[in-house]
Amino acid sequence: MNLKNVYILDDRAILYVNGDDAKEFLQNLISNDINKVSEENSCFTSLLTPQGKFLYEFIIVRHKNGFLLDCEKSQADGLYKQLIIYKLRSKVDILNLSNEFVVAAFSYDKFLTFDGAKDNPGLTLKYREDPILLDPRNKSLGARLIINLEKLYLSLKKLDLHNADLKEYYSLSHKLGIVPKDLNKLQNKLFGIECNYEELNGIDFKKGCYVGQENTARIKLKNKLSKRLFPINLINGKLYEGESIYNKDIEIGKVLINEEYPFALIKYLDKNFEENIEFKTKEAAIEIKKPYWMWE
Repeated sequence: MNLKNVYILDDRAILYVNGDDAKEFLQNLISNDINKVSEENSCFTSLLTPQGKFLYEFIIVRHKNGFLLDCEKSQADGLYKQLIIYKLRSKVDILNLSNEFVVAAFSYDKFLTFDGAKDNPGLTLKYREDPILLDPRNKSLGARLIINLEKLYLSLKKLDLHNADLKEYYSLSHKLGIVPKDLNKLQNKLFGIECNYEELNGIDFKKGCYVGQENTARIKLKNKLSKRLFPINLINGKLYEGESIYNKDIEIGKVLINEEYPFALIKYLDKNFEENIEFKTKEAAIEIKKPYWMWE
């Protein structure tokens, strides 16, 4: 990312959870540990089905007496409804603040120019009253500013940040193997741990129970993780959601997201999966790249 570039993430939404039981409420649901979230630190997490399948993912940021949930806009209504279902008698208020707040992303190098900045994913600072955090998934995605829409452009001007093409940010995210959009296409299609949430700092295996914890822990402890979500690079042709991917006549995966930034669930331990070869679908030739962080 260019030092002066900023990307207005208009595909993101902000929910706000507060109330006397907000912390305990979230802790019982999410795959990460809410105790990691403070004025100085934010975290990435997911909400799974009871079977451990993917439903929603979001970043949690401490804000006043509650928590901001930074999620994909296409998932916001579903996430809101799911939280309401789980609310029951908890003393919790859940608000959709997407019309008031906006998320903007800028470079890792720019983040390091702020007072108190450190090379710690999730580290959270304040610019005036607004949180700025180094992306807790991977620092290569830079930092995020969550700010009231009315203050956005004046703040960007003071920070000497200039609006850049959002496709640049999407392309970087895709190259890093982090899904930038179309997350609803993954719902109920794969386990949360198959989304690489352990490597993206989205699962805490030491915390207590949460929705989907049993199968997530079983896959981890019994070393049964044989498939992972990988980005696809289209060489030629057309991709279709749900179609199989082949090495010659051997199926090694399925396309889950087929649009501009495609992803597939890949049998990455299969002897027929090799990174530097050309794979086929019904009408396309593709290549599949392992994200660099997966083997660090």
